[in-house]
Amino acid sequence: MSEHRTLCAAFQATAAENPDLVALRTPGDTVAVTWREYARRVRAIAAGLAALGVGPGDAVGLMLTNRPEFHLVDTAALHLGAVPFSVYNTSAAEQLTHVFANAGARVVVTEAAFVPILRAAAPDLRLVCVNGSVADTVPLADVEAADADSFDFEAAWRAVAPSDLATIIYTSGTTGPPKGVELTHANVMAVSAALRNAFQLLPGDRVLSFLPSAHIADRVVSHYASILFGTVVTSLDDPRRLGEVLPEVRPHLFFAVPRVWQKFRLAIEAAIAAEPAPKRTLATWAIDIGTRHGRVVEAGEPVPLGLRVAQRLADRLVFAKLRARLGLTEAKMPASGAAAIPVRTLEFFWGIGVPVYEIWGMSETAGLGTSGRVGGNRIGTVGTPVHATEVRLADDGELLIRGPSVMRGYRADPVRTAETLDEDGWIHTGDIGTVDADGFVSIVDRKKELIINAAGKNMSPTNIENAIKAEGGLIGQVVAIGDDRPYISALVVLDQDAATRFATEHDLPNTCQAVAAAEQTRARIEQAIRTGNTRLSRVEQVKRFHIVPSYWEPGGDELTPTLKLRRKPIARKYATTIDDLYADTPTPDTVNLGS
Repeated sequence: MSEHRTLCAAFQATAAENPDLVALRTPGDTVAVTWREYARRVRAIAAGLAALGVGPGDAVGLMLTNRPEFHLVDTAALHLGAVPFSVYNTSAAEQLTHVFANAGARVVVTEAAFVPILRAAAPDLRLVCVNGSVADTVPLADVEAADADSFDFEAAWRAVAPSDLATIIYTSGTTGPPKGVELTHANVMAVSAALRNAFQLLPGDRVLSFLPSAHIADRVVSHYASILFGTVVTSLDDPRRLGEVLPEVRPHLFFAVPRVWQKFRLAIEAAIAAEPAPKRTLATWAIDIGTRHGRVVEAGEPVPLGLRVAQRLADRLVFAKLRARLGLTEAKMPASGAAAIPVRTLEFFWGIGVPVYEIWGMSETAGLGTSGRVGGNRIGTVGTPVHATEVRLADDGELLIRGPSVMRGYRADPVRTAETLDEDGWIHTGDIGTVDADGFVSIVDRKKELIINAAGKNMSPTNIENAIKAEGGLIGQVVAIGDDRPYISALVVLDQDAATRFATEHDLPNTCQAVAAAEQTRARIEQAIRTGNTRLSRVEQVKRFHIVPSYWEPGGDELTPTLKLRRKPIARKYATTIDDLYADTPTPDTVNLGS
């Protein structure tokens, strides 16, 4: 537990102890803000927000790309006792209308590009614009330049209590409207010990902020960790540049969702495939040696001398260069979370010397609940409980969690709060899980998403989907279908970057429709599914599939902003296609793999 009781107290101590260190920056140091400057600007922005009428308990919305101003404004609002919260930049106007009404926000800090949708969503909002001059908005520079002499900044932040709200995290909404998870300063401070113990964070350690700030992971890993431990945050406003920027930043703390790790693996495999024969053969040999070595170590078995020697050689000749190209040479505990990651993807990275640890948590638990960590990890599990958290299983296998980081409740929603948080303080997670004799937790799937086929067999769609995704570099998403059906079928969505490369390699038009319809694509996907099927029980194996002729974007009809599948909307939108997967005589768009 931090010695400080609120984020405000932690920030003031961190800024005082590290005044000349850089706190906030952008790639290439286009912007670099020291802790001294950070503290000065927080004081000024807090005074300006107070002049706009923002006070204790008031909700302040932020709709921003990843940029230093997010940290400046969020921290300033915290010092007022206000409640800063972020919204996803991909949100539709109707979603924003709901969120701002639920939060009770009157002031939103944003960028020029988002002003039109904000006006459409909530015309009465007072908008503060961080860039450009936009009609009927207040420039952030004007807010920051307001006369602060009459504002008692010290009294304001010292009045903030641990029980006061620090933020509202709006769930990405796989079903129904987003819920507003209320997290207090005490909730956030409760995870600080877990962060310190897992990552051994020190002032000046580097972190890259590229996930949406509306996601609890980015708030904890970049924003709150910086306030608590003095880490340097590099804000990346375009996540498509992640591969380019990582080697510059060389983060000590790096968290990514599974799809990012899968894309890294795809990029490495594509680069290896493009090498001339001698280098390609060497790299392929090294990957095999690394994977075999990792499996032996993970099993706790002694590593044969020959394999030890081969692994050291592979590391010197291949893996060290790969880690440098990735920019992960200094990452203390690379982590994955927010969704399930295929075991084979984890084995790949452990094999090349990038030990990726799985973290499991929810917005409702301030992002952390269980974690693998150095000296305590089992691939295929999400580790053991952290920061005084307790876990147990309900009679039906649902994972329950209780601890000091558990939310206060859902904003203005007592009914759904009572459905999730019981009287004894246990969060009913909605995840079906297992806990082994040593306390390692495994997540089977979402309780409401389990497939029960026509014969009554229960199956995890995520398990099926991950088995397929782990084998197919062309595959971006897989949706396993089979509820009340005689067999499993799948919708397959192409990865846009991989499809673009595939189109070039096979002289195809560079459109999703053309690549999806190509025989070469079908053959490649069929091969991946057949290989993935070998890792599944017979009843779980995919018998038919359809390649969707469009890419799925985060925040769209099919995916949440955090890349979770919106299964019910998918089922409705693709109902005709799904019916065709089970037709006696399906259309040519359905590929039949046989019985």
